[in-house]
Amino acid sequence: MKTGHNRSAVRILILAAVLLAAAAACAAMYQYVSKKEEPLTRQGFFFDTAVTVTIYGTKEEEILDGVFSICTDLENTFSPSLEGSELYRINHRDSQQMEVSDDMAEVVKLGIQWYTLTGGKLDFTVAPLLALWDFKAEDPHVPDAESIEEALAHVDGSAVHLEGNIISFDREDIQLDFGAFVKGYAADRIKEYLKEQGVSSGMIDLGGNILAIGAKPDGSPWKIGIQKPFAARNETSRVLECTDRSVVSSGVYERYFEQDGVIYSHILDPDTGYPVENGLWQATIVSESSALGDALSTSCMLLGRTEGERLAEETGAEAVYWEESDI
Repeated sequence: MKTGHNRSAVRILILAAVLLAAAAACAAMYQYVSKKEEPLTRQGFFFDTAVTVTIYGTKEEEILDGVFSICTDLENTFSPSLEGSELYRINHRDSQQMEVSDDMAEVVKLGIQWYTLTGGKLDFTVAPLLALWDFKAEDPHVPDAESIEEALAHVDGSAVHLEGNIISFDREDIQLDFGAFVKGYAADRIKEYLKEQGVSSGMIDLGGNILAIGAKPDGSPWKIGIQKPFAARNETSRVLECTDRSVVSSGVYERYFEQDGVIYSHILDPDTGYPVENGLWQATIVSESSALGDALSTSCMLLGRTEGERLAEETGAEAVYWEESDI
């Protein structure tokens, strides 16, 4: 009896040891998975906005080096104020025909496409008008009517043509602005690069232009908060769930000033030279492409809700609106 007792005790001890070892292995595996799912995040400032990129499933910092190398290259291509940038050279050209980079050609193509789609409302030659209003000034003010008319005389998207990588101008006074395209284009470029690096889960945030890579690491959709117009920063009006989609908002609250009790937004109507007024305060676009979302959200603000919805349907995007009457 005593010997059998000892054998039972030994068996129990062995079983306990096996269970403890298994538990330790599971704990180690859980710890490994948890650590593996900790994200890599980096921030920078490009395209006149904060850029934040977060990726999961990798510890290779070099991948984020590549992301911000892309941002630097695109900044040197599309900055309107950086002397030596490609856009600066185009706007200060001494010839009416130039060969441009592949990136510039792609965005010029977008500009011409959306100028046509919107009947000229989204005009990528509004640079003289934006310079006149100067919403980035310390003390912006409404320009006089004569100056606005003068600036409008230099706005004409139909005067720009592209064939391959050759851009040509019918008029020497035309200057380009790609504020409605560059952040979206950059987000798409970054996502394409990250997927090539094997990243299957992450988030790209270019000043509120959100582009999700896949789903969250646990497989659930990302939750994207939409800024409430004229509310405190980070106060959301609604939350959208999305997987592998872009969420881009444009609104009159993003950059504006107030004069004599009137709010003047940076979204300028190329037909009048003044900020657009159609009762629409915000347009949010959910789409596969961030370049599409960027262009379409601004187009909706310029066209108004009815025409914006038609255009969204034609391009296969989902549009969410906030109107003045919603307040």
